[in-house]
Amino acid sequence: MTKSAKTFDVIVVGAGPSGMMAAISAAQNGAKVALIDKNKKVGKKLLMTGGGRCNVTNARSVDEILTNVPGNGRFLHSAFSQFSNLDIIEFFESNGVKLKEEDHGRMFPITDKSKTIVDALFNKILSLHVSYFPSQAVDKLLIENGAVIGLETDSESFLSPTIILSTGGRAYPSTGSTGDGYRLARSAGHSISQLYATESALISDEPFILDKSLQGISLREIKLSVLNSKGKAIISHQHDLLFTHFGISGPAAMRCSSFINQLLAKGEKMVTVSLDQFPEKKLGSLKNELTSLSKTDKSIKNAFSGLTQERMLLFILEKAGIDPSLSAKTLSEQQIDKIASLFKNWQITISKTLPIEKSFVTGGGVSLKEINPKSMESKQTQGLFMTGELLDINGYTGGYNITCAFVTGFVAGKHAAQIASYF
Repeated sequence: MTKSAKTFDVIVVGAGPSGMMAAISAAQNGAKVALIDKNKKVGKKLLMTGGGRCNVTNARSVDEILTNVPGNGRFLHSAFSQFSNLDIIEFFESNGVKLKEEDHGRMFPITDKSKTIVDALFNKILSLHVSYFPSQAVDKLLIENGAVIGLETDSESFLSPTIILSTGGRAYPSTGSTGDGYRLARSAGHSISQLYATESALISDEPFILDKSLQGISLREIKLSVLNSKGKAIISHQHDLLFTHFGISGPAAMRCSSFINQLLAKGEKMVTVSLDQFPEKKLGSLKNELTSLSKTDKSIKNAFSGLTQERMLLFILEKAGIDPSLSAKTLSEQQIDKIASLFKNWQITISKTLPIEKSFVTGGGVSLKEINPKSMESKQTQGLFMTGELLDINGYTGGYNITCAFVTGFVAGKHAAQIASYF
C-alpha cells in the first residue's frame, strides 16, 4: 500500500479521557490536530467507569486530590497549577453537562450516564475541527535527530512536529489498552518501571472465602489496613468493603491493592490485612457497649443483632467459639474481649490481587525522571508528549485517576500546540 502522508501540527494517539482532552486543548490553542485511535469509537474505557455512571472528577482541594494519588502524585503539582479539578468541572458545565457531588467528593453527571461525558468530549472535538481517525493502530513513531517528525499506522502515514501518546496502560485490554504506548515510548528512548495491578480486588484462600460463607455481604465505612511482615500497618483506608466468591472487593480493598502488590513483589508469600468493622469506636468503648448489651435474658444472637448483619454476627461468634443461642448473660469478660477484638482487628491473609488485565488501573509506567512536569514533554525525544495512565502515576478510585488523565492531557495539548506554532 502506498502511504501518502497527512500533515498536522499535533497528533494525539488514543481517544480516552486524556487523549480527548489533549486534542481539545491543542485545538483551542490554534493547532491543526489529528486524533488517532485503534477502536471504532472514542472513550471505550470511559463508558465503563464509575459503574457506567462516570465518576468524572473529585471536588476536593488539589492537595487532597494529590494525596489520593499514591503513585507519584507530587509530580503533578505544576500540571494542576495550569488545569485543575475545578477547571474540569467548569469545562463540563460550560459544555452543557451538569454535575453533582456524591460521597467522598466524587463528581458525576446528573444523568448518571458515562455516555453524557463521552458525548460532551467528542462533540467538543468535532466543533474544534479535530480530524478523527478511528480503527487505526499506530505501528511506529518516526524520529529524526532526536525529535519526532510523525508516525505510521497500519494503513497511513502522518507527519507532525509534535505527538502526544495517550494510549492508557494495560488495565482492561478489551477497551484497547493493551500496552502499545509502552512499546512506542521505549522506541523513543524511554524506560518503563515495573507494571503492577492497582485498584484491584483482593484474592484470599481463607476457608470462609472458599466456602463462600460471607459472599455478598457488604460493609459500610470500615477500616482496612495492610500489615507488613512485622505486623505493622503500612496503610489504612476507611471506605466500603464487599465479600466476594474469591476474596474481598469494594473501594477499601481496591485502595490497598497497590501496597499489597508491592509487598508481594518484595518476596512476601502472603500479605495480611486487618479489618476493623467499627473504626469510629475505640476497643474499650466497644467492649463496654457489648457488656451493657449482654445484661439481658435474650440470646446472644438477639442481644447483639443491632451491631451488624446477622450472617456477619454469627460468623464472628463462631470464630470466637461462642454458641449464639445461649443467654447473653452467660458471656464472660474474656468472651466479650474476644468478640470485640474480632470486630476491631480481624486478620485476613491475602494471596494476591486480580491481574492487571482485570484491574481498574495500571501501576508503574513511563519513568517520570524522563518527563518534564511542566509540559508532559519527553526529555528523551523532542516534540513527544505523554499523558494519563501511560505515565508512572496512579490514583485511588473516586475520580482521582480520571482527574490526572484530564489534567495531563490538557497540559500536554497546550504545550504541544505552542511548540507546533514555531514550525
